[in-house]
Amino acid sequence: MSHDRIVSPVEQLYANHHGWLQGWLHRRLGHRADAEDLAHDTFIRVLRSEHDARELRQPMAFLATIANGLLINRWRRQAIERAYLEALAARPVAQEPSPEDRCLTIETLLQLDSLLIGLSTKVRHIFFLSQLDGLTYPQIAAQLSLSVAQVQRAMGKAFSVCYASRFE
Repeated sequence: MSHDRIVSPVEQLYANHHGWLQGWLHRRLGHRADAEDLAHDTFIRVLRSEHDARELRQPMAFLATIANGLLINRWRRQAIERAYLEALAARPVAQEPSPEDRCLTIETLLQLDSLLIGLSTKVRHIFFLSQLDGLTYPQIAAQLSLSVAQVQRAMGKAFSVCYASRFE
């Protein structure tokens, strides 16, 4: 009696392209364990996606697109964490936050970053100078060689995105 198991389209996609994807990621990251993690995360996204793996005409391009998005998110997260840790290093040791507070702050910064991603770099920078560094609009204007009105308009854009997200 034969026990032939039917292989799902995603399993077939995995069998055909996992090795290639892992190599592709390893070349970009330079670290095998990170490449393995991101390859795994890529196939998790495939499982959760609405795309039917049987209908993919260019499966490698599809996987590369998902993996590239994960890479960009990873690099963005690392940049935010680095900036936060640099800001912490500049503070007196007595003001050192707990590990839990550090984790919560980084998660909040990541959420803010993804929320504001549609805004220009300048608007995001102005928003962070105001909300994280506590600079006043005139201080931001002086630092960036802008008018106070330009800073106000930028903050209006950023606040409208934040406000709109509360009702989505």
